[in-house]
This record gives sequence, C-alpha cells and structure tokens, in this order.
Amino acid sequence: MIKNQDSPLRENQFTTLLGPPHSVNTLWFVLDVLHLSTLKHHLTKFVFSAVESAQVLVPLSMLQNQNLSAEGARISGASRIIGVDLVSSRFELAKKFGVNEFVNPKDHNKPVQEVIAEMTNGGVDRSVECTGSIQAMISAFECVHDGWGVAVLVGVPSKDDAFKTHPTNFLNERTLKGTFYGNYKPRTDLPNVVEKYMRGELELEKFITHTVPFSEINKAFDLMLKGESIRCIIRMDE
Repeated sequence: MIKNQDSPLRENQFTTLLGPPHSVNTLWFVLDVLHLSTLKHHLTKFVFSAVESAQVLVPLSMLQNQNLSAEGARISGASRIIGVDLVSSRFELAKKFGVNEFVNPKDHNKPVQEVIAEMTNGGVDRSVECTGSIQAMISAFECVHDGWGVAVLVGVPSKDDAFKTHPTNFLNERTLKGTFYGNYKPRTDLPNVVEKYMRGELELEKFITHTVPFSEINKAFDLMLKGESIRCIIRMDE
C-alpha cells in the first residue's frame, strides 16, 4: 500500500501493486549476485531466459520478473544484456529496462543455450531464469560460461519437474543458484529499498502500465494472464 504525499509516483492515493511478492526484491538480488566471487564490470554479459510457450502465468514471469532482473543488471553496470523470449514483439518493451539484444529460440534450429554460447564467445557471465519452465532453467544454466558463470533461478517449476544436465557442467565450475524474496528479509531490508526509491535511484514508474479501479480488478487479472501488463495499480478509492 502507498500513501505518501512526497512519493514521486504519479498516484498518491491508496494503491496496491498486483504481482508476485518477491518481484521487487529480485531486482536487488541480481545486484547481490553481481558482487559474488570476483565479478568486475567488464564481465557484463547477461541473458534472461524465457523459452517456454506464453500460456497461463508464463507471460507474467516474462514481463514482470524478467524486466525487473534486466533493470537490476542495468543499474549494476552490465553493458550487454540479452533477452530471450518466444514473442519477438516484447523486445521493444524490454529495451526500456536495459535489454539491448534479443534472441527468439524459434528463429534457430539449435538449442538456445548453444546460440547464446556462440554469441558470447563461450557463454554469459550471469543468467536469470524467470518463467518456471524446467527447460528454460536448464538452458539458463547451460548457457553460462565455464569457470565463473552463475545461473539464478527465479521462476517456480512444477512439483514433478526434474532438473537434468550433464555433471560436467558442474565440474567446469558453473554455479546454479535459486532465490525467493530476493534473499531479502522484508522487515529489515525493504526499508532500504523504499529509501532508494525515494532518492530516485529506482525508476518504478516505468513498471506501471495500467491503472484500474477496485471494481474492475478482474480486468487486472486478465491483463496479467494475457501478458499485457507489467504492473497494474488497483485504486481502492474508486
């Protein structure tokens, strides 16, 4: 809920943002991942995997979490951010969040991890999987570089899914990590996120694509399920 006359948001009424609770923290988790081990600014190749059919809640993951992660990579200084999606039209939207290259797996006759490896001379330094597709998770892990590459899983897979990859990928010192709530503790860490926003360090306005009154909340869910919104504000006073 937001009610602050000093807030730079366009709407200063009681509002709530419709979306998964860990999304904002995911942005900052990506920043934390950047500083693990000895990553420097010249290691700035990112890929955001979204290689699954855009059905049910997959568009939500691709449009919301993917753009949050891209924003985190942009803020951290990543100079090459590669978006992966089955819908090419989403590239224009992703550009606003720092994505500067785009790959559609349907445009290639080989696995997307092989395409990414060829584009980046052996693999990306960091990848973030945002859909919950088990195949996207495997692709995200297998496209990172040997020796220092790290894949971060944000999406939630089906309970029956199994992650399968060759053990050599681990022996070659690739790292696989997961995150929930961005590894943040809401009570102690979220105030810092709010302060960053109030100082203008976080550009949250560009995530807000729709505003609807509470009486039309079902419209907000329809937009979310169709993948047509990033963040929808629900106005409680209408």
